[in-house]
Amino acid sequence: MARYTGPKVRLSRRLGINVFENAKGSKALERRPFPPGQHGRTRRRGNTSEYLTQLQEKQKAKYIYGVLERQFRKTYEEANRLSGPTGENLLRLLELRLDNVVYRANWASTRPQARQFVSHGLVLVNGKRLNIPSARVKPGDVITLAPKARNMIVIQNNIDTLDRSIVGWLEGGDGGKQVTVRTEPAREHIDVPVREQLIVELYSK
Repeated sequence: MARYTGPKVRLSRRLGINVFENAKGSKALERRPFPPGQHGRTRRRGNTSEYLTQLQEKQKAKYIYGVLERQFRKTYEEANRLSGPTGENLLRLLELRLDNVVYRANWASTRPQARQFVSHGLVLVNGKRLNIPSARVKPGDVITLAPKARNMIVIQNNIDTLDRSIVGWLEGGDGGKQVTVRTEPAREHIDVPVREQLIVELYSK
């Protein structure tokens, strides 16, 4: 199962946001809010080419959702075939990934942690174990924690302490240990700092 294993803090500093949503990345951006490297401090973020700006938006989306290039391209092509704005379709398909739903349910503090929980078989979809992070849920699906996950301290701590409200397209239940997909996410429900139109422009060249 392919995933990004390179330096996370350097990548976050290069893109200017904490794409992995971890405490280490936040602290690094506070201390050094400029790109890494010898000339990072003197490099001007505003003085970039159109192509670089578009590329950075694609990179943000890729790393936020934990998708590598080939899979991201396939998702974009699928989004392009759907009716409606391609950029919004792309973000919608990425939001419907099972690992993202686990993150949105507040069972995981970050999407990489959510991916790990799914891979370890801690999540059930409609009562059946599903350990594929990229699996896509659909309206009506019920996602619950597996029996062995319900008593895990790390998951219970996340449920109790994470200060994130459940997004509008999900409905919580069972004391926070179950969510139901009410509908597909609308753009206003997707709070990732990505300008999706720039991704469309990049792939349209």
